[in-house]
Amino acid sequence: MRLFVAVTPPDDVLRALARAADAARDVPDASRLRWAQPDSWHLTLTFLGEVDASDVPELTERLERAARRHTVMTLGLTGGGRFGDRTLWAGVSGDTAELGRLAASVAAGARRTGIEVEDRAFRAHLTLARARPHHRTNLRPYVDVLAPFASRPWTADRIELIRSHLPEPGAEGAQPRYETIGTWPLGQSK
Repeated sequence: MRLFVAVTPPDDVLRALARAADAARDVPDASRLRWAQPDSWHLTLTFLGEVDASDVPELTERLERAARRHTVMTLGLTGGGRFGDRTLWAGVSGDTAELGRLAASVAAGARRTGIEVEDRAFRAHLTLARARPHHRTNLRPYVDVLAPFASRPWTADRIELIRSHLPEPGAEGAQPRYETIGTWPLGQSK
């Protein structure tokens, strides 16, 4: 099963971001991007990729331990950014250093379970859109439209283990479907 660990902003914050993203969709050539649906938006802490079902019980124990070791955080969504001309994202403000430590702890727990996790620096963001394959797009105008956006601060108080169900190959415009398979509160030391 294809899994990742994430923090999900509250619904009202996602609705506010959706309004800002709607303005970005009015930029010329916005149809050249594959826009993620607001009901799938999240802050990925660690992408785990394909995980054998037999590893999930140990993984969930390690995720629970990682969550207990970290405190709740105050976060916000702010502005926009891009990874080259491939990915458009909303930024994250607030306790981002603590969010990075949480991401590192989650990744370490996955590695101890035997799951190979990419070893790259964590950069807090929420993916809004990706350039379609073979269609590089100048994302600067979209970033400019998103620049004034700032959500209200919110409390991140849990992590989620999420399963990604990929769409059927060749299904035009189909999006992955996400299923939360576990949730653990932050800072609940025993």
